Amino acid sequence: MDEPRIEATEAQRNKGPAFFSRHVSAAADTLRDTRKAWPGLSLYERFEEVVVVVLTGLIGLIIVAAVINLCFRVVLLVIFGLLDPAEHSVFQAVFGMIFTVLIALEFNHSILSVLHRQESIIQLRTVILIALLALARKFIILDASKTEPLTIIGLAAAVIALGAVHWLVRDQDRKDTQMSGNTTS
Repeated sequence: MDEPRIEATEAQRNKGPAFFSRHVSAAADTLRDTRKAWPGLSLYERFEEVVVVVLTGLIGLIIVAAVINLCFRVVLLVIFGLLDPAEHSVFQAVFGMIFTVLIALEFNHSILSVLHRQESIIQLRTVILIALLALARKFIILDASKTEPLTIIGLAAAVIALGAVHWLVRDQDRKDTQMSGNTTS
């Protein structure tokens, strides 16, 4: 009896290249916009643009290396049967690596927003959110049985403080938005 043949649709076959080409196109658009704006930028703004492009490239390379390392380690854990659901330390290590990649992605995204001229170089909310992600990662990889109670209390206090600052900044941003909305009305 013949096996039913499943053929990929055109959209499924082109998903990978289309996804890649869309990002390459976005990068090309960003560089084109930077070239257009270059004559009107001050010396410092040009310096800032160059630094942002270099940092974005370096962080991109680090992210790619981290993802390859993560995939390699997970494959090895699966092949050698070390990915035991009952072993929490393995999951802590894997999720710690995943959070590291997510933190790097968010950091790179915040730098890219500078390149797209959407944000200034210092973005308080983004810095706070990255710090909260880093603390969440720390809590995930933390071995509570080997960690001093004061260390855990200190980390918890840092989370509370960063959460409060984030709430205050978000509240201020909302008030600023309402004020600018009332001014233009």
